[in-house]
Amino acid sequence: MTRAEPEDPRAARTRARLRAALLEECAERPLEEVGVAALVRRAGVGRATFYVHYPDLEALAVDACADVVREAVEALHAWQGRPDPVRAPAALPEFFASLAPHAALYRTLLAPGGGGPLGRVLHRDLRAYSLRERERAGAADAPLVASAVAATFAGVLADWLHGDLAGTPGEIADQVWQLLVALHASR
Repeated sequence: MTRAEPEDPRAARTRARLRAALLEECAERPLEEVGVAALVRRAGVGRATFYVHYPDLEALAVDACADVVREAVEALHAWQGRPDPVRAPAALPEFFASLAPHAALYRTLLAPGGGGPLGRVLHRDLRAYSLRERERAGAADAPLVASAVAATFAGVLADWLHGDLAGTPGEIADQVWQLLVALHASR
């Protein structure tokens, strides 16, 4: 069994600068209008350095937004004991509210229905977490429910970001929470 080598701190700093620069660029214009030249200038790195770390802007954008995926997974599992079937844990409406500053970028990467490059990452990570949770509980339907939970959350999140679902962050959090609780309760 091989262990992953620790990440080179210089490479980590460079990727962090590129991610921050992309978020700043996308606060000013849509991702489709961001160029590598402007991005590397803002990040203070060379064009070749960009391509050492990322094949294209979309890959950088997904990496820059990956924290959103981790935050979503954490928000969905931020409860202890028996979950309230009606009210989402406080972390979930906070998560939805936190999306506003970069909502346009998330909409670019998360297609309606939950597809797109960020949707694939969200689905993969949420399904893996849910599957582990269901298997630990000894649920025979673990793979099915894990897939349904991941697809439901990714779809609702994407549709809400695209304006296909109305509601405040608190309202949409409670609504998706009720769906997820029902899926977990199914047999």
